[in-house]
Order: sequence, then structure tokens, then C-alpha cells
Amino acid sequence: MRSVVLDTETTGMPVTDGHRIIEIGCVEVIGRRLTGRHYHVYLQPDREVDEGAIAVHGITNDFLTDKPRFRDIANEFFEFIKGAQLIIHNAAFDVGFINNEFALLGQQDRAELSDHCSILDTLLMARERHPGQRNSLDALCKRYGVDNSGRDLHGALLDAEILADVYLTMTGGQTNLSLAGDGADSESGGRQQATPIRRLPADRASTLVIRANAEEVAAHEVRMRAIEKAAGTAPLWLQLEQAASDEPEALPA
Repeated sequence: MRSVVLDTETTGMPVTDGHRIIEIGCVEVIGRRLTGRHYHVYLQPDREVDEGAIAVHGITNDFLTDKPRFRDIANEFFEFIKGAQLIIHNAAFDVGFINNEFALLGQQDRAELSDHCSILDTLLMARERHPGQRNSLDALCKRYGVDNSGRDLHGALLDAEILADVYLTMTGGQTNLSLAGDGADSESGGRQQATPIRRLPADRASTLVIRANAEEVAAHEVRMRAIEKAAGTAPLWLQLEQAASDEPEALPA
């Protein structure tokens, strides 16, 4: 599957107040592997950037003066994302702004991004996995050990790159699931070759299983009873043990 991790920066919010996109950053992921392809552009919004927004991303009105407008890059941007799975943190925000930009151009066929791309919202995903906790991009970086030391201000491309690392870690812990080997040779036309799967020998030594002794079992039972008293109900461990002991033995056929 081809995925595009996407982020935008804007003149402010909400989009219904006439705010516009001023930066788009995208990185491509195929087969859970960062390909190195990206799309990045700054845009002239034809309006002032709010002071509050400048404090967030540092993009000033003067900096945007000579930048292209969305209409100048609409086709190339659409071609980059078309058909991909878009991975976005707080997707409703970015998708709403992108839909609005296409609508302002009169391109109604492109003004509903979900008609052309599937959309995965990492904020919703994080809230499901970590209810009641902070799930901002910075918080997720800290939780999953992703380096965001270069993120003094928000930036669309940098944030997309960081979000790609967070997403891959959050959904599997690996940023490269390619089976490609370490190098390429001339016979393969410069392409990386698949690394053969190494199978463990069938006669290898069995994994050592260390079983609890009587003293440890007794201590465990005491701990379970203490938890049951504090919680007002039996711990799941004891419930499972009780359910197993209550199952009738299978009668011989």
C-alpha cells in the first residue's frame, strides 16, 4: 500500500473565517518503508497570517510574498496524493483546509479528498490507544521515543517526517519492514535483492521454562487476594482460573 504522511500550516483557524494553507509537507511510505520521496511547498495565501499562527510556525507574511499560490501547484499536489492512504494527525483540520482550497478553484471534483484517498487519523488512533492522556505530536514523540529535538516550531514537512516515525512505531515498532538486502549488484540492475529467510534448526535446544516454586505460588495467591479486597472484585487472573476449574470434563465418546 502506498501511504502519504501529510501536514499543513495555515494563516490561522478556522477555515470558515477565510484562512488559507501556507505550507504543505508530505512524505511517501510504501510497504511501511520511507521511500525518500516527498512533496513540500510554501504558498502565498493572498491574506495576512495571524500573529498567533506566526507564533506557532514562524512563517511570516514577508516570507510568503514571492511564493506560488495554491492554484499554481494544485495539479502536481493532487497527483502526488491521489489514490494514497493519507496519514494525518487531526485529519479533520488538514482535510478541511485542502478541500476548501480546491473548492475555491472551482474544482468541485477534488473538493472532497475522501473521494480520492483513504484517510487515517493518527490523533483518533492515539486517543483509542491512550484514552485520557495527551496525544499531541510532541506527547506521542515522548511516549514512543521518537526524536523531535529539531522541532522548535511547527513545520509541515518536518512534522510529516516526525509523524511518519511516530505512526510506524505506534503500529509496529519498526520503521523498515522491507525484505530487501543490504546492497545491490550489477546482475540485479542495481536493485536490492531479497534476503533469504533464515530458519532455526529443528534440533535446537528447547527454551528453558522456569516454573514458580511453592513459596512463589503462595506469595502470588496472597497478592491476588489483596487486589481482590482493594478492588472489590476478583482479579481477572482469578476469574480465569475459576472459569477453567468450573468447566465440566469432556465425557468419553
